[in-house]
Amino acid sequence: QVQLVESGGGLVQAGGSLRLSCAASGYSFRLNGMGWYRQTPGNERELVAAIASGGSTNYADSVKGRFAISRDNARNTVYLQMNSLKPEDTAVYYCRDIRYNFWGQGTQVTVSS
Repeated sequence: QVQLVESGGGLVQAGGSLRLSCAASGYSFRLNGMGWYRQTPGNERELVAAIASGGSTNYADSVKGRFAISRDNARNTVYLQMNSLKPEDTAVYYCRDIRYNFWGQGTQVTVSS
């Protein structure tokens, strides 16, 4: 059974850090691009960061310099390190296998001011 399971969300004060993890099971994502997306109520899901199979990355302008996406193919896991968090980063964060369009269930990140 193919699954993407996110973890690491929670409540943090502004200026703090969190690291999200997305563990894939049931297949290998080694050759696939992976992404982190976020969504707030009433808004479209937006791309936060993506990483290609070869390791190249791209980021939404709003998180450049603060967030870092990485992948560990041996662990079949992709990460999102989030630093200098702001209240506007509050959202449900989702992991996506871009190639196969698999999505995780999401993890809530709440940043208090």
